[in-house]
Amino acid sequence: MEEKYLKRTINKEVVSSRYLPEGERKLRVFLPPGYNEVLSYPVVYCQDGEDFFNFGRVATISNQLIIDEGIEPFIVVGVDVDKKVRSAEYSPDGELHANYVRFFAEELIPFVESKYPVRRTPDDRLLAGDSLGGTVSVHIALTYPHLFNRVLSLSGAFYPASRNIIASQADLAWLDLYMTIGLQENAFETDRGIYDFVALNRNARKLFEERGAKVVYQERDGKHTWGFWQKDLPASLAYFLDR
Repeated sequence: MEEKYLKRTINKEVVSSRYLPEGERKLRVFLPPGYNEVLSYPVVYCQDGEDFFNFGRVATISNQLIIDEGIEPFIVVGVDVDKKVRSAEYSPDGELHANYVRFFAEELIPFVESKYPVRRTPDDRLLAGDSLGGTVSVHIALTYPHLFNRVLSLSGAFYPASRNIIASQADLAWLDLYMTIGLQENAFETDRGIYDFVALNRNARKLFEERGAKVVYQERDGKHTWGFWQKDLPASLAYFLDR
């Protein structure tokens, strides 16, 4: 890995919350090369923030896209999660889900926008997540469409509760989705049992497209791991940011 990609600025932040039981949430914020507070930047909000930075190598990949591909500099905000309550926060039938979604839109976004020069239109905000993180990104967008209309879903966990919510939407023409799924995810063991994630994503794609959403959908060889998702991050981020 070339040295120029490894020079990264990553700030640690803590945002306080009335909605989260612990009263706060840790963030990590990647600032692009040449960061300047008088400019304004698109922003990528990642669920499972620690994993996106450590296993997804999102900061290094972002540097590569900006330095080598000429993509306009952007900021990445990783939102940490306690794995013990991850399902409760990310699943739409989880007991902490509604409050997490409110925290994200009503506390996290204003916090980031008060501290960093990020753009404030839905076209300049991207929600990204893997597995249930992809799912909760969709539900945040569905709940707050005036804030979010772009979602990157890496092997989204579109269980029945999620699909029912998607199916209940009348018009999703405003939603822009990038979905990727590994063909070896057809018998993945989750905390809810064994699921065919390929079938889950094919079904979700159909529901999205029937309601007019714009969907880029990728199936390729891969398992339900960061080794697979990391390879997809350059192209999937470029899809949204290289415009």
